[in-house]
Amino acid sequence: MKFRNVLHLDLDTFFVSVERLRNSQLEGKPLIIGGKNGRGVVASCSYETRRFGVHSAMPMRMALQLCPQATVISGDMEAYSNSSREITEIISEEAPLFEKSSIDEFYLDVSGMDKFFGCLQWSHELRSRIIKETGLPISFGLSINKTVSKVATGEAKPNNEKYIPAGKERPFLAPLSIRKIPMIGDKTYQMLRMRGVEKIATLSQMPVQYLQQLLGKNGTAIWKKANGIDNSPVIPYSEAKSISTEQTFQQDTIDIVRLKQILTGMTEKLAFTLRDEERLTSCVTVKIRYSNFDTETRQLRIPYTASDHVLMRTVLDLFDRLYQRRMLLRLVGVRFSALVHGSHQISLFDETPEQVNLYQAMDKIRRRHGMDMVMRASSMQVYNRRERINDLHTLKYASR
Repeated sequence: MKFRNVLHLDLDTFFVSVERLRNSQLEGKPLIIGGKNGRGVVASCSYETRRFGVHSAMPMRMALQLCPQATVISGDMEAYSNSSREITEIISEEAPLFEKSSIDEFYLDVSGMDKFFGCLQWSHELRSRIIKETGLPISFGLSINKTVSKVATGEAKPNNEKYIPAGKERPFLAPLSIRKIPMIGDKTYQMLRMRGVEKIATLSQMPVQYLQQLLGKNGTAIWKKANGIDNSPVIPYSEAKSISTEQTFQQDTIDIVRLKQILTGMTEKLAFTLRDEERLTSCVTVKIRYSNFDTETRQLRIPYTASDHVLMRTVLDLFDRLYQRRMLLRLVGVRFSALVHGSHQISLFDETPEQVNLYQAMDKIRRRHGMDMVMRASSMQVYNRRERINDLHTLKYASR
């Protein structure tokens, strides 16, 4: 039987490592990346602070109570984005097939490399090159599928590597906590713990029908992962992937206030879609078309984000710089590109827990009742007009 070889690469405490690369005096010290005003949230933290119970997405005030000696840095997403792109370029030069699953995490299908160098040796050399050229610590797990490789990476950390030969998946997983399995969050963990399930070995031996009844449609997927089964493919990475929307007016307009309201509504819709699909963008483009059909665009590279307020500020600034001729407009559009998978929270350096909770609450309402049910007042004014923004409901995806 022929097995795949899937490599999982994960940069260790990525934001912290970048900051330490920029300032060597931070090495070995407890470090927290996040809002410095005391009302922010933890975006990332060093291993030194994790020993005190600090973790990402924790309110900063609580984190500093647990580890008052920690150094707090507000964070620089531009620097982190640049480092991520540098590593992506190295991997793209070496790997036949890779998936960028987040700003600091990659999957590579290296099947067939064993014919030439051996997959483990090839993976080791790639990791060594990344460390040498970037100075950043990185760990990897290598196995026959994505799930086992990801768990292996977690066991290899910090700054190490772990190989699970074909056929050894279940013995490797068996003694580990069920928390190690991707898809098992706090709610599912507590539900299983209440039933005496602590180790993956126990979970793997449970009847799949029982897990289906207990966990619904995720029951089968979790059972498979507990048994080291995962046939999901490595999805080829394409930074050109984008999401966009545009509006052609029934009547050409020069109403700046209305145009900005429309752009705000478009941005709000696209940003929600990014968060809903757990994606981040690092390139924003605004498009306008004049009444004489002249079309102009302007784009800006930004740190990875999915935050409404960051994207709206960028879109409106680009529009101000783009719309200089003061002629009637027949179309405006917004596009987010250079998309990667990632959590919305990693860009929330200056937001408070209340703002994070507000985003989550708004998105929850939208998922259940539709986008129209909650929006900013400026977007609402556009929706109340006779000429509605029909294509706020129509998103365009593109990949080169």
